[in-house]
Amino acid sequence: MLTLSKSISAISSLSCAECNKEYAADEIQTFAGCCNQPLVANYFLSEYIEKNIINKSELTMWRYAALLPVSNKNNIVSLGEGMTPILPLNKLAAKYNVDDVVMKDESFNPTGSFKARGISMAVSKAKEFNVKRCIVPTAGNAGGALAAYCAKASIECTVIMPQKTPDIFKQECILYGAELILVDGLINDCAKKAEQLKSAKEYFDVSTMKEPYRLEGKKTMGYEIAEQCGWELPDVIIYPAGGGTGLIGIWKAFKEMKQMGWITGSLPRMIAVQAANCPSIETAIKYPLDWKERFTPHASIANGLAVPYPFAMKMILKVLRESGGQTCSITEAEIINAVKEIALEEGIIVSPEGAAAWQGVLKLIAQKKIHPSEKILVLNTGSGYKYMENIM
Repeated sequence: MLTLSKSISAISSLSCAECNKEYAADEIQTFAGCCNQPLVANYFLSEYIEKNIINKSELTMWRYAALLPVSNKNNIVSLGEGMTPILPLNKLAAKYNVDDVVMKDESFNPTGSFKARGISMAVSKAKEFNVKRCIVPTAGNAGGALAAYCAKASIECTVIMPQKTPDIFKQECILYGAELILVDGLINDCAKKAEQLKSAKEYFDVSTMKEPYRLEGKKTMGYEIAEQCGWELPDVIIYPAGGGTGLIGIWKAFKEMKQMGWITGSLPRMIAVQAANCPSIETAIKYPLDWKERFTPHASIANGLAVPYPFAMKMILKVLRESGGQTCSITEAEIINAVKEIALEEGIIVSPEGAAAWQGVLKLIAQKKIHPSEKILVLNTGSGYKYMENIM
């Protein structure tokens, strides 16, 4: 068993998301074999923990290191991820008579997306456990992020990506020195290829929710939202959900802060926006017993939303249930129109995933599921520049 020094973390254990069986936090872990479900990091938290554990001189997500799983600060692999801005969408709000809508813009992260958060955490833990090579099936952004952070950490990297992914995602992986493998199909087909490669060579698989560390990086979005909003949370958070790590992570952060007494009152309703071409969550809600058999996935211009069978589906549904949230599906035409509208009105080129989230606001207001007077926060998960060849 590896002994870690220079401790900066209050992590206590890892536990199965289904049955709560505990797993050691000081050994490298993947997912919970007991229930074939994700592992979740637990911390020594109480209502007596003060906000001064936040390192305010650190202007990255690592300001929350005391609430993250890396135990030795020397193992942190950072490119400056996190502390992305929350931008008011004043012109769009006025256009649609919405009182208060803002966007947390994750395109400011290294490699242009929120994937940098989770990958920074996963690669830091890989370094902590002396991992030599990592592998990931990806719809695009996670592959580029893993290639970059592995380059920084001197860890070998293999990225498996759908053939139809825009070329810029492929080019950045190659530039960072990763091995790039292209597959016909969607991310689930890439995952099958990853399993084949793992049978021949030892890799640390950082697939979405099949290891416990990326979730901890993504949860920093929740801590930032609370801190940047003066510890007064929005009424509604609109999140473009593929594998669901960010949705689950933000909710995990809110519950941790609630436990520590940092936030009070009701928590936001969490809305999972999906592409109409691949509405896995919506299908799972409608047909809970046999949704996989009833579901036919298709590719989307929003690559990150084309995740047919999320490994953490049960956790996604739990977040929606606990928060009083729901799903919303957006068509390809609506996504493209929203990208163009946000660019014209606000001067921001968002990712198709972020555009879907904005379109979700309009659709849910029209359906009277969101009231225009509510405080609304939209997540833009990445830069639209990386999708230009598809959008235009």
